[in-house]
Amino acid sequence: MMGESTTPSGPHRTLAGVRILVVDDDVTLRRALVRWLGHLGCAALEADGGAEALLMVEAEAPDLVLSDLNMPEMNGIEFLLEMQAAGHVIPVIAMSGGGRVPKTSLLQDADMLGAVEVIAKPFEMQSLLDAILRNLPR
Repeated sequence: MMGESTTPSGPHRTLAGVRILVVDDDVTLRRALVRWLGHLGCAALEADGGAEALLMVEAEAPDLVLSDLNMPEMNGIEFLLEMQAAGHVIPVIAMSGGGRVPKTSLLQDADMLGAVEVIAKPFEMQSLLDAILRNLPR
């Protein structure tokens, strides 16, 4: 991740009032993303894995989800499938740095299962911001 100074691009596009759920078992990255989104005016929520994220989706109805794929217990693919099975239609941007499974395989699986975008870690903050802006419900 690069510095936290990235701001929304495009004419008058802002994250004010947008609710984004960040799902990642890496507490350092998760909290950094939550802080960064907060600086951009977003209401950022956080979950440390898929099971907690499902509860957050039910309780908080986020506008968009940023989810890691390689997590213990319920991984990002399982979370995506469970969310869809429950009838939630929320855009999910899948992130992966790999781990035990090659990140290209995980990212391809997420793409095939309905993630609106897939991003390999590490990523540039501007790339993530652009993906968020492209995929926010209008």
